[in-house]
Amino acid sequence: MKPKLIIQILLILGAFAFLYWTTLKDLIWDWFNNPNFSHGFLIPFVAGYMVWYKQNHLRQIQKKSSISGFFIIIFGLSVFVVGNLGAELFLMRTSMIITLAGMLAFSFGMAMLKALAVPVCYLIMMIPFPAIIWNKIAFPLQLFAAKISAQTIGMIGIPVFREGNILHLANTSLEVVDACSGIRSLTSLLALTGAFAFLSQISNWKKWIVFFSAVPIAIAVNVIRLTITGMLAAWVGPEAAHGFLHDMSGLIIFGVALASVYLLFFLLKKIGHKTKHTPDN
Repeated sequence: MKPKLIIQILLILGAFAFLYWTTLKDLIWDWFNNPNFSHGFLIPFVAGYMVWYKQNHLRQIQKKSSISGFFIIIFGLSVFVVGNLGAELFLMRTSMIITLAGMLAFSFGMAMLKALAVPVCYLIMMIPFPAIIWNKIAFPLQLFAAKISAQTIGMIGIPVFREGNILHLANTSLEVVDACSGIRSLTSLLALTGAFAFLSQISNWKKWIVFFSAVPIAIAVNVIRLTITGMLAAWVGPEAAHGFLHDMSGLIIFGVALASVYLLFFLLKKIGHKTKHTPDN
């Protein structure tokens, strides 16, 4: 890498850090204290790996400053001002990504920004959703997971009565709280499948299928987890629904979700695969 280019990149990063130091500091604090977005620590590194993965292609792009980048920067800073005036953290944090995109376009050109569109957009995964949006998604997921789990537990032969997001068993009651809604697994799985789809050697439409498969898979495995928890609570005891077994079931089920995504990828990779035939002698 040329010294001039290194200096240019360092200047961009320095200006970015200066502009958004407080916003970045508060965002990192959220990653530490909000378990729903603790995966935010990994997102910048994954995005960086995406850039490194495309380094050969990026070297071939002509690096030419674009005035369009200046207007993108102005727009990003305007979003930041609006978010700051309205005390809306999501807007302030999203403006970081817009401003970063503008800096890239202004320094290296729109062709470079287009080539880096996926890694730049991927950074949105590190920003916590506004509470109003989070609750709009989480609570319906809680009710859905509780409903399907109650039906499944009942089909097994265990008496259960559902009251909203609470499952009443003969020996205990289980509340499907926000952490059990599945949205935490969903956000983490979307982040992982996004990176996996980008790096996989399959066609674009297959990549989109792999990415969006995180939604039904995360919901399905969460229902399985709640069902197993209800079964353990009924057959083993209420203590089985809490503590070590409960935490371990979360890790195991998330592993099942990852395996399901890979299985889907494997099947999609086989679609359209042409088998080479050896001619008969």
